[in-house]
Amino acid sequence: MKFWQAVSFCEPEQLVAIAKIAEEVGFEGVLVSDHLVHSEKLESRYPYSETGEPDFTEATPWPECWAAIAAMATATAKLRFTTMVHILPLRNPIEVAKAASTAAVLSGDRVALGAGAGWVKEEFDLLGVDFKTRGRRFNECIEVLRKLWSGEMVEHQGEFFDFPRLLMRPAPGKKLPILIGGISTFALRRAARLGDGWLGSGQTPDQAIEIAETLTKLRVEAGRDKEPFEIVAPLVTPPDPDTLRRLDDHGIAGTVSYPFFYSLGATSTLAQKRAVMEQFANEVIAKAT
Repeated sequence: MKFWQAVSFCEPEQLVAIAKIAEEVGFEGVLVSDHLVHSEKLESRYPYSETGEPDFTEATPWPECWAAIAAMATATAKLRFTTMVHILPLRNPIEVAKAASTAAVLSGDRVALGAGAGWVKEEFDLLGVDFKTRGRRFNECIEVLRKLWSGEMVEHQGEFFDFPRLLMRPAPGKKLPILIGGISTFALRRAARLGDGWLGSGQTPDQAIEIAETLTKLRVEAGRDKEPFEIVAPLVTPPDPDTLRRLDDHGIAGTVSYPFFYSLGATSTLAQKRAVMEQFANEVIAKAT
């Protein structure tokens, strides 16, 4: 079982130090969240709460994820980095390919792309991207990314993107994994057919196991059940050793220490964050190894 520290809502100036501590106390990696802006009038409904209201506010900082990952990578040696999640269909995949591959090279291939369809229509409107077609764009973005990350001369003619033969360098030294976020039927099918893994959004152990079993069936149907596939499932219940063993038995590779926001509030000192990570390391990581 691998353990990840989520740094959503964190003070940006603390990220490098947090990464150093996470590596020191035994975390597998850090999860970096993604939004462009906070709209003053947010009409989109947050899909992961009963009220439809997000936990973050207009005061929440959203550092650009690839810049943040690059900074943290230079200060660490083994820690992995994943976006949870990058709103892929909001962006041009050529630009995403360049940013992610550069971060991969600078980090020694310690980067994965965690990607989601997005739920904030206002962000799509801001960039002039059709919110309704984001699912099809998502699928095509993955195809474009994989082509460009090959480091070879490639071309593409699709519904949304079209370019002649070209190559992109630097290319990742090894396969850059794409982990798909989301709990909808469409998201799970996309993860099984196109992804290298799945990222949860906060589930009970039973819910996480049910999703893992569904993903296994879908991967068999897609003929991809023999390929590597990493499931990271944040839990809404305490990650005790028995629960973690159950998850591991069902192919769930990792879980998450929640953003400091939930235990320490909107702002906190680095010393307070260290205490939270050390407690998680002592009470969860140490008992699971």
